Amino acid sequence: MSKPAKKRTAGKSAARKKLIEAAKAAQKNAYCPYSRYPVGAAVLTDSGRIYTGCNVENASFGLTVCAERVAIFKAVSHGEKRIKALCVAAKSAKPCGACRQVIIEFAPKDAEMIYVDWQPLEKKEKITFTKAGKLLPQSFNPSEAGL
Repeated sequence: MSKPAKKRTAGKSAARKKLIEAAKAAQKNAYCPYSRYPVGAAVLTDSGRIYTGCNVENASFGLTVCAERVAIFKAVSHGEKRIKALCVAAKSAKPCGACRQVIIEFAPKDAEMIYVDWQPLEKKEKITFTKAGKLLPQSFNPSEAGL
């Protein structure tokens, strides 16, 4: 019985690594001439596919879109409706409030959230794991609201 458990752990570890690498790669595509704060994100969906996104800024700052929402919206535009895991990579990486609400829309409370505080020039990396249910206490949850 211990072999299947190890296999699941190894599989989860490989999926995490793949998700982290995808978020880091997406960060390289960030369009951030105003903040100079590149962010990459990757989401793993129920189908097993990974979708990436990067932040895209605009001179009219309110029109800027975060990496997490780009990745989620890309997944949804390909027919995905549920997120198993999300990874965000940046210096002091954490989703903003708007991204947290969008995550709650598509991720169950037990979906894994991975924050990679990544500073490639200094070769520093700190990885934090949490669950979607902890992102936004007392969030507006569409399923709880009967929507």
